[in-house]
Amino acid sequence: MDKQVAHVTRGEYAQDFAQIIQIIEQNRSQAIQVINHASVLTAWQVGAYVSDKIKNAAWGSKVVQQLAEYIHTQNPTLKGWSKRTIYKMVQFYETYTSAAFMDLSEKFKHHKQFVPFETAQFVSPEMTQIVSTPLIQTDSTQFVPLKMAQLPSLLMHTGWTNHQIILQRCSSPEEYVFYILYAEYQKLQNKQLERAIKSDAYSRVLSDKKMQSAILKETYPQAEVLLKDKSILEFLGLPQRYKESKLRNEIVSHMKEFILEMGKDFLFVDQEHTLEVGGQNFRCDLLFYHRAMQCLVAIELKTTTFDPRDLGQLEFYLEALDQNEKRSNENPSIGILMCKDANPEVVRYALNRSVSPTMVSKYEEQLKVGSVIQRSLEEFVEFLNK
Repeated sequence: MDKQVAHVTRGEYAQDFAQIIQIIEQNRSQAIQVINHASVLTAWQVGAYVSDKIKNAAWGSKVVQQLAEYIHTQNPTLKGWSKRTIYKMVQFYETYTSAAFMDLSEKFKHHKQFVPFETAQFVSPEMTQIVSTPLIQTDSTQFVPLKMAQLPSLLMHTGWTNHQIILQRCSSPEEYVFYILYAEYQKLQNKQLERAIKSDAYSRVLSDKKMQSAILKETYPQAEVLLKDKSILEFLGLPQRYKESKLRNEIVSHMKEFILEMGKDFLFVDQEHTLEVGGQNFRCDLLFYHRAMQCLVAIELKTTTFDPRDLGQLEFYLEALDQNEKRSNENPSIGILMCKDANPEVVRYALNRSVSPTMVSKYEEQLKVGSVIQRSLEEFVEFLNK
């Protein structure tokens, strides 16, 4: 029976079946988005209501606990409505209506991610049938609209659980904005977002890209956001001393984590990829394909400090890939020299003469938090808008 099914899927109905799968996945994705949007809007409305009561001294310190107990008593099936969660909703509302965040929102008001909307409306058309104007019951017969700040559509770019992680681990409006958009762009789930924050993706993505060749920046302007000058490889569990083969094998064994660190647009192609030139075989450590830039990406691994001679080897591999393997619909191949350390001045001299889209990327075996932002958040938002 399995062979018959396999035969059918490869036959005349394969395209029809693929379309059915696409319909299922598309509607499933929309359903998840609707639920996430509803959760965010619920947190906003509850947070606004409770915040208003506390600020106007209508509620004392024990009332929130009583509210949590009341919700559980009235509907035990409602999970997660503890005193702590309700206060997180208050924090959610108050943080994103703070002067600091509103000032940042004003700076980016022309960007589509920051367009505010009334709470009676919703970014998703499906939700207009579900969400109505928030109401407060004043007695048994009258309802009045709750006056609250507009909810920036930016907040709908990730789910409520991710928002809790961001608010807990970040401290500035710039970080809030970055991780909300980064979580959406990279499709990060909770644990993945926690790791991105812990490994300081904010600084590494927005840092000034001085370790990319001029031809790389010219050919791929988006490379400044899509490619990192530093990678954190603590998930490999490397010993104190190891060879390049050990590094490569551990990366292949932890490919899922490695791609998440590099960026989800990377697709693994091969390890020790053979390049035949002039009857001789040469081997590139790792070969990937990048969906967004539509090109092959060759990665050479070095367990030592950057040596300019290694750049020549990488450029040779790129030439072989472009001449022998690059397809007509693909863009020029990119080379990444990943080394344990690099002198920025030596890298600058070497890349100034590079005629290929190459870059040098340092890797660290352990997390070292505390980087400094050198590039504007506005460039990142503009990249996403494009």
